[in-house]
Amino acid sequence: MNQISTEAKLLIGTGLATLLILVGGIFFLSKNDQKAVEQTTKPVDAGVLVRSDSNKIATDSAKVTVVEFGDYQCPACRIAQPVVKKILSDYAGKINFVFRNFPLPQHQIALLAAESAEAAGEQGKYWEMNDKLYETQEDWSGSNDALNKFAGFATDLKLDVEKFKKSVQENKFADKIQKDSADGNSLGVNSTPTFYVNGIKLNSFSYENFKSKIEANLK
Repeated sequence: MNQISTEAKLLIGTGLATLLILVGGIFFLSKNDQKAVEQTTKPVDAGVLVRSDSNKIATDSAKVTVVEFGDYQCPACRIAQPVVKKILSDYAGKINFVFRNFPLPQHQIALLAAESAEAAGEQGKYWEMNDKLYETQEDWSGSNDALNKFAGFATDLKLDVEKFKKSVQENKFADKIQKDSADGNSLGVNSTPTFYVNGIKLNSFSYENFKSKIEANLK
């Protein structure tokens, strides 16, 4: 019987090692792909997604809940806003909408804007300020005096401006905003806007995508 040469043994060993690496890599990728699919098809924890103090547009008759993790200084969030408004109009009374604060660290005024929305909410005008911030984002996002601009919005909304400014300057809603962000992080949110429909993360915020997911849940 012929002896296998040392060189042949090395080649066989290298080939086996390469095969094991390839098989392992395929297994790893398949597990990651499965995890990615689960993240887009499996509802997340509803208790983390929506808190009792979350800002909501809600009715008892609604069968669908849409949740947004958003950043008022985020250009993509501003682009998504008209889509959200149309969805709320087209499905009035059929869906609940929840906004969670998720100010990104690279947006220097986002936290101040979130505080301003919450301060307006303290006086019953949260959604009006929410709309105002998005509609005027290009104006205030590069401002060196954003608080005064936000105070101007408070004037337009007929708020108690001094109370509004005091709440913002004292960071009265910092804990709530931080909790929103922490919940987002725990759910794997890493960009804005991130939307969920009945706990399922959307892969795009086009009107057609919203509509198809909402219609499916209404059925």
